Amino acid sequence: MEGSILERLDFGKMGYGCKHYRRRCRIRAPCCNELYFCRHCHNEATSMLSNPFDRHELIRQDVQHVVCTVCDTEQPVAQVCTNCGVRMGEYFCSICKFFDDDTGKQQFHCDDCGICRIGGRENYFHCNKCGSCYSTSLRDNHMCVENSMRHHCPICYEYLFDSLKDTAVMKCGHTMHSECYLEMLKRDKYCCPICSKSVMDMSRAWKRIDEEIEATVMPDDYRYRKVWILCNDCNDTTEVYFHVLGQKCGHCSSYNTRAIAPPVLPQ
Repeated sequence: MEGSILERLDFGKMGYGCKHYRRRCRIRAPCCNELYFCRHCHNEATSMLSNPFDRHELIRQDVQHVVCTVCDTEQPVAQVCTNCGVRMGEYFCSICKFFDDDTGKQQFHCDDCGICRIGGRENYFHCNKCGSCYSTSLRDNHMCVENSMRHHCPICYEYLFDSLKDTAVMKCGHTMHSECYLEMLKRDKYCCPICSKSVMDMSRAWKRIDEEIEATVMPDDYRYRKVWILCNDCNDTTEVYFHVLGQKCGHCSSYNTRAIAPPVLPQ
């Protein structure tokens, strides 16, 4: 029996766990009383249930018991097994009931977020208005949007706040997964899916459109036609000459515009 436990302990130290985390325990889900290696394993399993009313997500803070995978002892949540003494995770958070052997992730608990983050506490700060931890490179260098991380990615619709994937903060302050952001740019989409503002400096693109418009003369029926536009970048409204290639904002020179009805003048 002793040899068997030692073998399992050695195996555990090699990274026993699931595809999400390396750990030497399973959690008892309080919502359904089933055992899973982590909350992500639980959520993936329950999301596949045929009955939609049975689908549910595990609240990490509600976990009360874990089962040591070295000696199979079920016990209250703690870092060290009460029976065999193994550390069930080199990183342990008693608030999130979270275990992970891969300390290279530089995990830390953010009291303001209420969950554990990765990347090193010294490399992140909590933005109270945005409601999440951001890289220190964004301190005083980003547009604040209230609770900008507490919504779903506008591309893949996964909830961003506790997502395992990296997040990109756009110029407008809205957020999405970094991989979704890069995929959007690969498909030549340069506007925020939420507010329609340009996500990067588009001045070179606007200059090319200027040149194309100058080289493309409109037919006489349209040459002097005017339209009202709303600029998605500066929110200004202006009356400009119509052109099939685009309408340029008279305030900020952006072509990220859309036609609108003429303003109603007061009587």
